[in-house]
Amino acid sequence: MIRTLRSSNKRLLSVLVTLLLTICSYFSAIIFLDLDTHLNHLIFIFSVRMILSFIILNDAKLSWSAATARSYLKKNIIGFISFLCSLPVFFLIFKHPPVIFRMLILEMVLFLFMQNLAMFIYRFMYMNSNLKKSRTAVIYGAGKAGQKIFEELSDSPYKVGFFIDDDDKVAQRTLEGVPVVRKDRFIKMAEKGGKKKNDLLVIAMPSLSDKKLIKQFYNDLSQYFHQVRILPALQDILKDKSFFTQLREVDVKDLLARHPKDLNEALIKDFIRGKKVLVTGGGGSIGSEICRQVCSFGAEQIVILDHSEFDLYLINEELNCPKVVPVLQSVRHLEHLEKTFEKYRPDIVIHAAAYKHVPMVEYNKIEGITNNIVGTKNCIDLSVKYRVEKFVLISTDKAVRPTNVMGATKRICELYAQNMNHNGTEICSVRFGNVLGSSGSVIPKFKKQIQEGGPLTITHPDITRYFMLIPEACQLVLQAASIGRGGEILILDMGEPVRILDLAKSMLKLAGREDIEIKFTGLRPGEKLFEELLISETDRKTKFESITVAQARKYDINTLNSQINELLICEDKISKIKEIVPEFNHNTNTL
Repeated sequence: MIRTLRSSNKRLLSVLVTLLLTICSYFSAIIFLDLDTHLNHLIFIFSVRMILSFIILNDAKLSWSAATARSYLKKNIIGFISFLCSLPVFFLIFKHPPVIFRMLILEMVLFLFMQNLAMFIYRFMYMNSNLKKSRTAVIYGAGKAGQKIFEELSDSPYKVGFFIDDDDKVAQRTLEGVPVVRKDRFIKMAEKGGKKKNDLLVIAMPSLSDKKLIKQFYNDLSQYFHQVRILPALQDILKDKSFFTQLREVDVKDLLARHPKDLNEALIKDFIRGKKVLVTGGGGSIGSEICRQVCSFGAEQIVILDHSEFDLYLINEELNCPKVVPVLQSVRHLEHLEKTFEKYRPDIVIHAAAYKHVPMVEYNKIEGITNNIVGTKNCIDLSVKYRVEKFVLISTDKAVRPTNVMGATKRICELYAQNMNHNGTEICSVRFGNVLGSSGSVIPKFKKQIQEGGPLTITHPDITRYFMLIPEACQLVLQAASIGRGGEILILDMGEPVRILDLAKSMLKLAGREDIEIKFTGLRPGEKLFEELLISETDRKTKFESITVAQARKYDINTLNSQINELLICEDKISKIKEIVPEFNHNTNTL
């Protein structure tokens, strides 16, 4: 009821303002041209404006306090259209001489001038009023996105003090009366201001793809603000919602993630479009994102295979697409798996099913060996039998000079994929490091520990890992798979390794909990301080900077098959793994 009343009051006020401006512009034109007054002319002009504005175009809802260039343009267009609509009536019905034409033009010009002036004065007074502006904000980015957020902030408790922009074309100027300064200039002013902080920094650069710059902005400026928020990437912005409501907190992913610069979506689309794709482990962190990507790139059918009912249910519900087929199955069961291959006849198999958590596999070696090695072998063998066009093994940086059973099992999988008698099936492996936010990774663990008040537990102060966002990693996987040839191991460039201690400190800073203690617990069984992506420095480059091809290691497939069979039944599994992977240096001690 209150909302309806307010809306009615606003509409009534708009009618009264339009009437007052029409009276002023009409009599001003009459006096200037020395014409006689005709009230029926005034009533007709006002009526046409009301019909267009309030009934047909419904522009009474335009907010003067948040008026934009589009608002002014719409108001002016309505005024011009009402002038055009009035002409036939005046010349055919009222039958007045051409001098009336000059009066109508002058009245329209005066009306639009008065209306624009009134809107500008109202908006200026509203934005400079200190009644609502109890908080200060600074916008980084004086482009279209920054200007839109500035307009939206006019109806909020925030008063924008500065735009920050390092573009020489806009720096040292003003936008809507707000100064635009370079970042170094703002920092100097903030330093002079002592410890007083602004309330909000908005990073309004949605087209910015280089995460290093966002990290730099945050590191340089966050100390001068109580809160830092960022506008999502351009492709993630919802056009039907205000930009301000879509601002989000800066996340650790913004500070650490590496975005590859050479993604070729057209190449990936050509690889996937119209194909039947089977994704094993399709409910996991990597597998589910592979399914999303495959769906978006136009696969004819997506068979999602996973042994977890809940994970399979989640991705199936999310995609909710008739071309998606959920299969509840384990890759270890060859007979059941073969029925799936026989029924759906996939063109591409992306094998993401694996146990990947190092300590869990150390505690459960047999399960790790059977799931990772036997499951992979089953999928490769069936792909060859049913003449799949391409088989893609998702591998890991822990397969390089492994110190744990999990990494060693994945290295054996790589060897099998490299040396299998392919029978026309292209079998390649894609190796990469950690992805940000995957299940069982350190980031969800740290978030939970922060929520519980700490401490944050890290195994070693010098431990480092590679990180990449899951969507970017999966797109690179598909791109690598599209160019990979049989027997190749393709390695994704994960950027520079990140020290886990630095990651923990960043998360504490973002959460505003730098008071929480960080404890070191010692390396776990099988854990490395540093992960590697390459085995040999002779590995060759591809046409994409983010993708390298590892040097192949020849291995007799019959010998490997025999050794895998022996591994399954032998007592000393570690010795047998070392026989297959000589570089395996099992680390069983904590430091």
